[in-house]
Amino acid sequence: MKIQELEELGEKELLALESRYCSFGDTVHYLEPPKIFDRCEGSWLFDLNGKPYLDMQMWYSAVNFGYRNKDIESAHNRQMSKLPQLACQYLHKEKIQLASVIAQAIEKRFGTKGRIQFNVGGSQAIEDSLKLVRNYTKGKTLMFAFMGGYHGRTLAASEITSSYRYRRRYGHFGNRAEFIPYPYCYRCFYGKNRSNCDYYCIKQFEKLFETEYHGVLDTKTNESEYAAFYIETVQGTGGYIIPPSEYFERLNEVLKRYGILIVDDEIQMGFYRTGKFWGIERFNVKPDLIVFGKSLTNGINPISGVWAKEDLINPAIFPPGSTHSTFSSNPLGTAAGLATMEYIQKNDIETMVVEKGAYLLTRLKEMQKRYAVIGDVGGLGLAIRIEITKPDGFTPDKQLTDRIFEEGMKGKIKFNGEDYGLVLDVGGYYKNVFTLAPALTIKMEEIDLFIELFEMLLKKCGV
Repeated sequence: MKIQELEELGEKELLALESRYCSFGDTVHYLEPPKIFDRCEGSWLFDLNGKPYLDMQMWYSAVNFGYRNKDIESAHNRQMSKLPQLACQYLHKEKIQLASVIAQAIEKRFGTKGRIQFNVGGSQAIEDSLKLVRNYTKGKTLMFAFMGGYHGRTLAASEITSSYRYRRRYGHFGNRAEFIPYPYCYRCFYGKNRSNCDYYCIKQFEKLFETEYHGVLDTKTNESEYAAFYIETVQGTGGYIIPPSEYFERLNEVLKRYGILIVDDEIQMGFYRTGKFWGIERFNVKPDLIVFGKSLTNGINPISGVWAKEDLINPAIFPPGSTHSTFSSNPLGTAAGLATMEYIQKNDIETMVVEKGAYLLTRLKEMQKRYAVIGDVGGLGLAIRIEITKPDGFTPDKQLTDRIFEEGMKGKIKFNGEDYGLVLDVGGYYKNVFTLAPALTIKMEEIDLFIELFEMLLKKCGV
């Protein structure tokens, strides 16, 4: 079939081709039939018929600064007309500038010198971080990670992602991480109450180091068999869970005692999702490595990266050829990333996110009082969670969550005489949590519209 003929196909014909020729391996078919979108702008997606869908997940937080952001898009297009391609063994100024700006921003925040290693996706950056960790710790392969944590689905990244279903059909690449309970206080793993638990979860973790017979420490040398702890300060796929304020500070005290590195996965929470440049800034901890991606280019071009402390990544310990990807520091990506950093510098993103996040959270908490099925609402900046439950306010209700999601994607929410769709993302341990990651540039009136549309969805689903 010629390209021109393909251009003229309608939705049904396109879906038939998708069913026949596209791998389902990288597609999550939440809907039947799947939705096809045609264009985007700001906080909005539009389907093939031009119907508007308010997007409250923005490509899993990849588009923090709004679809078709003119400042970032223009920089990308200028690079397209100048130097769109270059093998990464050569240099271009945008790579150097972007690495410098990010490294200097990190040094300003944490007082630590380091360097940047670029790659093309979050999982690939996680893989690079594993190389850095293993290399620095002289080949240690064991890691700690959190229950509910998500760090990617490549072979090595899936080893430190808690969901077994990502490993089940492929076996183990290296060594599966030791998964530690995340401080999910609404559903505490230990059945404790946050008001009087006195960080019981930290004390349980600390017990692992009391004797060599717990399998993590040589007490004669004080050396742990575990090289690093991979963390998300706010769990993404796990349901935008917000930990207690002192949790990571206390965890860090234990890790530093035994020389265990902290690898901070900021792929979803970086670039002001939580109201700070990095989510970890909220928790008074200095990481050894930071992994980032997604919104670095506002989703325009695939690029990710790892920042590591100088003693982990300097050329003497991590020399040329230690890792490689053909498109790792591609000029289009670095140009878009540099424009994103400039956009951040020119705008008071922190104040914007804090104010909008507080407003959205207040509106949701008001709604929670009216609907018993909203069991928990929480957030940090514009990383917001809505946990849907049975009317008892605690038992997860995945079925209702799915119905709400599906109704939103039908594009038939009538408000002020117009039909709207609502794009939501479902996450959480029991797949009953709406994880809201709206554009940081979302307008206040769009937040109000979301509240109206979401409440209408609840009513349409019989709540």
